[in-house]
Amino acid sequence: MAGHSKWANIQHRKGRQDAARSKLFSKLSKEITVAAKMGDPDPDKNPRLRLAVKEAKSNSVPKDVIDRAIKKSAAGEGDEYEEIRYEGYGPGGVAVIVEAMTDNRNRTASNVRSTFSKNGGNLGETGSVAFMFERKGEITYPASVGDEDTVMLAAIEAGAEDVESDADEHIVYCADTDLNEVSSALEAVLGESDSTKLIWKPMTTTELGLEEAQKLMKLIEILEDDDDVQRVTANLDVSDEIAAQL
Repeated sequence: MAGHSKWANIQHRKGRQDAARSKLFSKLSKEITVAAKMGDPDPDKNPRLRLAVKEAKSNSVPKDVIDRAIKKSAAGEGDEYEEIRYEGYGPGGVAVIVEAMTDNRNRTASNVRSTFSKNGGNLGETGSVAFMFERKGEITYPASVGDEDTVMLAAIEAGAEDVESDADEHIVYCADTDLNEVSSALEAVLGESDSTKLIWKPMTTTELGLEEAQKLMKLIEILEDDDDVQRVTANLDVSDEIAAQL
């Protein structure tokens, strides 16, 4: 189906290589706690919690850390977090979506706004860039799970919408509301996925040269380093040559 996104490759590999493990564990644990507080503490009865636990496991979060996060929510412990989405433009006019969980809206808004302004971006109003993205479910499998035709057939039968494959991996996309069902159906055929999560998938991309791409990467890295920020998405596209330099 569609060609593989160069930005998805850069973001995926860089995230795996550079993310501080303790910070990553903290963000994933926060998602588990919030998901458990919003529904049943049993992952089998709470689709959002099931996905949060699965994503934590795929990032090698220890079982005791996952269990502790769930128990904290069941006991009514921990801070009350609010989910907030920020939208704006980065260097080169690239659209950026920042998803945050915070116990202090003013602090987070101030930090995000300052980071955008200090790094060549502009924070906009809610809805200012979201129309350029689609909310989708994303399920990732290693290339070793099978060839493109095998994964495509399994994805279609599971109710997925699209598959992107390259030499390293297969990425299956589905409607955001179908993620739990599609991922379960794929597991029965292909086994455990590398990653299962909700994403903002760009409908259009903005191509940047090396200098602007480097500035955008710096903006994203600073945003991701904020403890309140869960994830950052941008509609960046770059050539293979620039991707190699990044």
